[in-house]
Amino acid sequence: MPVQPDHVFKLALRGEALLHNPRWSKGTAFTIDERKAFGLTGRMPSQVNTLDEQCARAYAQLQSRTTPLGKNTFMQSMKEQNWVLYFELLRRNLRELMPIIYTPTEADAIADYSHLYRKAEGLYLSFPHQDSMEENYLEQAQGRAIDLVVCSDGEAILGIGDQGVGAIGISTAKAAVYTLIGGIDPSRALPVVLDVGTDNQELLNDPLYVGWKHERVRGKEYDDFMDKFVQIVRKHHPHSLLHFEDFGVTNAQRLLERYHEQHAVFNDDIQGTGAVTLAALMSAIGVTKTKLSDQRIIIFGAGSAGLGIAKQLRDAMKELDDTSKEEANKRFYLIDKFGLLTESLSKAGKVRPGLEEWLRPDSEWVDATKSSEGQLFLLDVVKHIKPTVLIGTSTRGGAFTEQVIKEMAKGCDRPIIFPLSNPSKLVEVDPKDANDWTAGKALLATGSPFPPAKMPNGKDYVIAECNNALIYPGLGFGAIISKSRIVSDTMIIAGARRLASLSPALKDPDDALLPDFGDSPQVNYEVACAVAHRALIEGNAEVEWRTGADSKDMVDVVRQKVKEAIWEPIYGKYEYDPQGQL
Repeated sequence: MPVQPDHVFKLALRGEALLHNPRWSKGTAFTIDERKAFGLTGRMPSQVNTLDEQCARAYAQLQSRTTPLGKNTFMQSMKEQNWVLYFELLRRNLRELMPIIYTPTEADAIADYSHLYRKAEGLYLSFPHQDSMEENYLEQAQGRAIDLVVCSDGEAILGIGDQGVGAIGISTAKAAVYTLIGGIDPSRALPVVLDVGTDNQELLNDPLYVGWKHERVRGKEYDDFMDKFVQIVRKHHPHSLLHFEDFGVTNAQRLLERYHEQHAVFNDDIQGTGAVTLAALMSAIGVTKTKLSDQRIIIFGAGSAGLGIAKQLRDAMKELDDTSKEEANKRFYLIDKFGLLTESLSKAGKVRPGLEEWLRPDSEWVDATKSSEGQLFLLDVVKHIKPTVLIGTSTRGGAFTEQVIKEMAKGCDRPIIFPLSNPSKLVEVDPKDANDWTAGKALLATGSPFPPAKMPNGKDYVIAECNNALIYPGLGFGAIISKSRIVSDTMIIAGARRLASLSPALKDPDDALLPDFGDSPQVNYEVACAVAHRALIEGNAEVEWRTGADSKDMVDVVRQKVKEAIWEPIYGKYEYDPQGQL
């Protein structure tokens, strides 16, 4: 139930222990009576501030920091002091501060983690100490109601690669976004770093590096370590959501597939990216009045994100258009650094394992023009297949050239172009250029925020931001609130369909394909409701939820349950009780 200002908490903490507990501290907002009851009167100045006044002071302090990294460390310090103030300040300045506490600034903080280190946050599970893993886990988690476990092994952090133990920064940031946008109680979230070493030589040579100084563990040792961790989570918090974040390409999909049927697991890089891209594409085909299975889709970049998008779109074709897996696969053309994934490229050893089902037969390309290297690269494929959809996940800035975009526009009336690579300097094409080169016909979404582009009629075309935060907090919250035993593909599709239904482009075809990021809390509420209801229909939810799942009344019941579970940054009233909460 959301905290109301008149909600009374009975606390056993007193004095410094209360003042420095971020979950319970109010700072200068403690009332006179509370200060007397909890031994705080002489520990702080006499003035009692409102939350509004605290936010005004904190925001002014934040603005005195002149760099994004300086603002990041200020916000981190605030989170360690007072959760309500931290999340309320973020809520009031969501669009401005999200890039500070998450991408791109958090990447800088993680890269310099050992040098910025001041205080431990979250759970550190290190390979050398795996014999005491369960004991270490329970030291933090025992007796707590844990709904969300966010973990990372730090191999592929935010486009900057292997950052070892600094990955705790991405786990804590991701957990904070779940609270800020999804409404998950921060006291019920557990950020974890799985320190299995690092192959980052700079970290290994750094005398101040605080992680395990050892090359990254792989193979059976890695799998056994991961399995031990997952089984501990399943044993002690069987209804929690286990969120995998920024795992390397050799492990991300493999781990997801291994545990998909055992527990409610989710990988944002794969499923979140796939889901938000599916929502944007469903909005776009709503404009073009076509079906998902009608598209010819090039995915430029076949890493975790690209593969996740391909699988998500294929699953949606199967679910929504009743298309077989084999037929759906034929709608995709995946291009990696060696060119289009074909049978001959695989025989040459230039296709990594796990991509076999996406190989195109060589017989399709007998008449195709090939590059001087004898391979099929982006322009060659565009000319040959005349795609309707072009998706970039390559981090190759400028790869969608004017020639590529204009060639694509020849083959369809409204080309759908999603350059999704982050940060903006790595985007495959500036959306303004794609808009100009197609005379305003392109339907666009990007992975980073961009200003509007001008249409030929002078109207601003708002560029949709294909931001995972528009959907993954709601996906996770829906699974958590329903206590679903798994996160099924169809639950994710249900969330994506709900997001797509909120698209401004469905009312005006020249408007944005996705809702504004500033509306993300309300959007994720809708996503959570759709996901929870789907879990009920499929029988994945806890038994007590299932009765009447198909009835209209149950839709209203689900919406009410989700609404009641949302945590909000509001101070309640405190009473001292030696037997109260700690």
